[in-house]
Amino acid sequence: MKNQKQAMLYGLGTVLLWSTVATAFKLALREMAPVQMLLIACTASVVVIATILMLQGRWNLVFSLSRKQYAQSFGMGLINPCLYYFVLFGAFDRLPAQEAQPLNYTWALVLAYLSVPFLGQRLRKLDIVAGLVCYAGVVVIATRGAVTSLSFSDPLGVSLAIASTVVWASYWIIATRDTRDPVVGLFLNFLFGLPVIFLICWWTEGLSFASGTSFAAAVYVGVFEMGIAFVLWSYAMKKAENTSRVSNLIFISPFLSLVFIHFILGEQILPSTYIGLVLIMAGLWLQQKKVKAREEVLAHGG
Repeated sequence: MKNQKQAMLYGLGTVLLWSTVATAFKLALREMAPVQMLLIACTASVVVIATILMLQGRWNLVFSLSRKQYAQSFGMGLINPCLYYFVLFGAFDRLPAQEAQPLNYTWALVLAYLSVPFLGQRLRKLDIVAGLVCYAGVVVIATRGAVTSLSFSDPLGVSLAIASTVVWASYWIIATRDTRDPVVGLFLNFLFGLPVIFLICWWTEGLSFASGTSFAAAVYVGVFEMGIAFVLWSYAMKKAENTSRVSNLIFISPFLSLVFIHFILGEQILPSTYIGLVLIMAGLWLQQKKVKAREEVLAHGG
C-alpha cells in the first residue's frame, strides 16, 4: 500500500542516519585501520540484516536462489562491501570528514555519466552543466578555497574519495540487472564479502582491535549505515506515491552531517566547505531534474 506520509518518515529516518556516519567513520578510524573498521562494520551489518530478514519472515529467501545468483552475490560482494568501503574508509582516513563526505555525494553524477555507455542512456546538456557545477564544488573543497593554485590538501585522499564514487555508481549500474530481493541481495553480498575482508585484515593489519569508542563507532556504521538505513530507504521507496519528493530528502543529509562533524569531532568547518557543498548540491539538483530513466537506480540512495 502506498503511503506518502510513511514514505517521508522512513526517508527522514534514513537521512538522519546517513548524516551521522561521516562522524562515526572518523571516530572509528582514530584507533584502527580502514580494513579493521571494515571487518567490524561488515560483521555487524551481516548480523543485523539477518535479524531483519528473520523478523520479517523472509529468511527462507536466502536459500531459494539459483547457483548463478549465489555466484552473483560473491561478485557483487567484492565490489560492495569489499572494494567500495575500503576505498571510502581510506579517503576518510586521510581527509577531514568535512572534505571526504561532500566529495562522496558526487556519486549520483558519476552514475549519470556511466549510464551513457553501460545503460545506453543519453547524456543531456543539463548533465554536462550539472557536472561542471558539481566538480567546481569538488575543487573548492579539495583545495580548501585555494582554487587558483590547484593545491590539493591531500591528493591521494581526494583521489580515493572520487574513486569511491566511481565504484559506488558502478555497483548500482550492475544492480539494475539484479533480480534478487534487495535486502536478501545486500545480505548475501556482505556475507560473501566478509571472508575476503577477514583474510585481508588478518594478512595486513592483524585481528587485534581497539576497544571503546572506536570499536563502538565501527559497529554503529555496520548496524546503521550498512544495514538499517538501507532497509529504511527501501521501505521509503516502496511506500512513496512520489519518489522524487522522498529522493530530494537526500539533500538535507550533507548539511546536517556538518553539524555532527563540528560538534562531535570538533572540526572547524571552513568557508570553502560550505561553498563547495552548496555547489555540489546545486549540481546534483540540476542533474536530478526530470530524470525518470535513472529514478530506479537513484531510489536506492547513497
